[in-house]
Amino acid sequence: MSIVTLVSGGLDSVLVAKLAQEEGLQQYPLFVDYGQRSRDRELAACRRAMIDLNLPEPKLADLSGFGALIRSGLTDPNLHIVDDAFTPGRNMLFLLTAAAYAYQVGADTVSIGLLHESTHLFPDQTSAFLHDAEGLISSCMGKSIRVLAPLADFHKADVVALARHKGIENTYSCHIGGEKACGECIACNEYKFEEA
Repeated sequence: MSIVTLVSGGLDSVLVAKLAQEEGLQQYPLFVDYGQRSRDRELAACRRAMIDLNLPEPKLADLSGFGALIRSGLTDPNLHIVDDAFTPGRNMLFLLTAAAYAYQVGADTVSIGLLHESTHLFPDQTSAFLHDAEGLISSCMGKSIRVLAPLADFHKADVVALARHKGIENTYSCHIGGEKACGECIACNEYKFEEA
């Protein structure tokens, strides 16, 4: 089996890539630039992580125009990073792009680093969404392409513990994109919540 792994340079996606590597899967890492504020730091962390894991350099899907059109706290510094965080269609954009790339390279699976459904904040982070997305993708591509969320049984504390156990470090998960984590965005708050 071969797989397109959606990688952002964050802890969740790097762990997904590591798990796929341990399964012995041929892997095609893909970074999606959707116009996110944190793009440069995410991409730098992603490239470092793939080097650390001895995986191919991630391909870059430049879809930055999406964030210019679909404004949210993740794409527009004039909007609130938490209150306006929902970016409509973002995860579908990721999966559709990964599936099209999978079609091109002959992979039969794509993976995304979504966590346990009880942690979801948005409609595109649920098992129902993933099921529907897989059906839609297969219809669009004219062939079956599986959609996996290997961390779907995990909470952030589980991810942190497993990543630490596997030696994963130097990832970047802050949505603001500063040199240091802001401590306020959803990605940063996941760590605070799990540590409490």
